[in-house]
Amino acid sequence: MNIKKISYSLGFALSCTFSPLVFGSEQSVYDFLWLDPDKKVYVLQNKIHKKEKTNYFNVGIGKTINSDYQTTRSYVLQAGHYFTEEWGVELLYIDYNNKPNTAYENLQQVNTSYPFIRRLKQSYGAMAVWAPFYGKVNTFNKIIYFDWMFGAGATQIEAENNRDSFSARAQQNIYKGETLHAAALKTKFQVHATKNLHLNLEILNQHYRAPAATNPASKELNTNTDVIISVGFSF
Repeated sequence: MNIKKISYSLGFALSCTFSPLVFGSEQSVYDFLWLDPDKKVYVLQNKIHKKEKTNYFNVGIGKTINSDYQTTRSYVLQAGHYFTEEWGVELLYIDYNNKPNTAYENLQQVNTSYPFIRRLKQSYGAMAVWAPFYGKVNTFNKIIYFDWMFGAGATQIEAENNRDSFSARAQQNIYKGETLHAAALKTKFQVHATKNLHLNLEILNQHYRAPAATNPASKELNTNTDVIISVGFSF
């Protein structure tokens, strides 16, 4: 029995058990004083799916989940580049399709009126992307690799609203276009299907100030929230 190896193994187990939680990148190492000077213990094995100096392109569909009187679905295009393993930049384009939902139709049937509605038509912009988390899970003897990332940036929104018709209580509901500027925040969970193919699930929030329904001189803070599912290719 090798007493030296057993001592090393026991010491390593105790250190892992009682050490405080730490955060480290792929290059981070633990420095154990009881190991030989030339030995290092890495926090996590090398990445299988590298992001540094790579490009990607995503195509997806989305749904706006906080629209009161509209059913809003969208088509999404994303293209990005990673400068490092953790930092990148992304370009975003969304095309929205709107139609009245059940709440809108019920309102018209009950009192033949319509509410104030602002609906998005298009959105495009740029975001900085930060990908601090990566890992893997073993499911039914198959290893699945994933990344969890965040994004922040700015978008321009092409929208339309029925403020004039709503304020005048006009019989005909007419929409007029408007341009808005938004701060965009998102979180995305990415699963790697193959070396170049990945699947994404993300939540995108666009925060913007826009004229109120009855007082155009007063601006209110609004949020548009989209849930997006996409498939991407990296190279």
